[in-house]
Amino acid sequence: MEPEVKLFLKLILQSISMLLLWMLLNTFFGIKLGLLFLDEKITIWHGVYYPCMIASFIWVVRFILRKWKQMPEFEPHD
Repeated sequence: MEPEVKLFLKLILQSISMLLLWMLLNTFFGIKLGLLFLDEKITIWHGVYYPCMIASFIWVVRFILRKWKQMPEFEPHD
């Protein structure tokens, strides 16, 4: 496999896995532990969960964008 293709596929895999890890953690803490829903009362843990979820999403997006900016331009083959 060519090194450019290998690098491109590795970047795709890293981007998808980082996003899936973020979704897995937020699903666990949000749905399984019940922090996503404001049913009966608002606790301090809801106040911790929501800002952390937003901040971590911003971090994941910035991480993925920085990774894609490091991607070198491929030279066209004739």
